[in-house]
This record gives sequence, structure tokens and C-alpha cells, in this order.
Amino acid sequence: QVQFVESGGGLVQPGGSLRLSCAASRSIFSSYTMGWYRQAPGKQRELVAHITSSDSTYYADFVKGRFTISRDNAKNTVDLQMNSLKPEDTANYYCNRGGVGLVPWYAWGQGTQVTVSS
Repeated sequence: QVQFVESGGGLVQPGGSLRLSCAASRSIFSSYTMGWYRQAPGKQRELVAHITSSDSTYYADFVKGRFTISRDNAKNTVDLQMNSLKPEDTANYYCNRGGVGLVPWYAWGQGTQVTVSS
């Protein structure tokens, strides 16, 4: 089993930026496709972006051009740079092994809350 710890969330005004980071209890990021997901109150968890072991990336249409996913194998983290944030980006953000067409593999961590509000 792998435990994830997400960090970097907070309260930001519309148009602002945040950088989220995901750390894992053991080194898996270089071997598997890793995804960032989010869940807003009353909604299902959805995939935001993924990065493969060969650094190919995918972005959901609702974040394309605003968010960037990256991986730092030396630090064993997967990051999500979020720019031009909108109120509809408000959600709890999670990372997991997974991506498009892939079932999230491990148990979910606590996530990190992102609130976009003026």
C-alpha cells in the first residue's frame, strides 16, 4: 500500500495561482501514470490531469491551458501548477496512481482544499 500526502492548497482570489504537491510513502511516480483528481461538494471525484512514466500528459478540458502537471523523481513528488483559477475550481484535490481509462489504484489521501473566492 502507498499513502499520499497532498499539500499546497488554500484560499486564492479568482485569477490567482497555486501549486499543489503530492508526496508518496514510497517511490512510485517514475514507474506509473499519476493523476491529480478533484472533488467538489456534492459532486463526483473527477480526473484533472495525468502524467505518464514517459512524461506524456493529459488535461481535462476544463483546466487545459491553465494547469500544468509535472513530476520530480528526485523529490518523489507530483506537482500541479494551477494558474488563472476560477471559482469553479474550488474543490478538494487528490493525487493517485491512475489517469484516463485507469481506475485509481490506491486508497485516497486527505487531499488539499483549494478555494477560489473573492
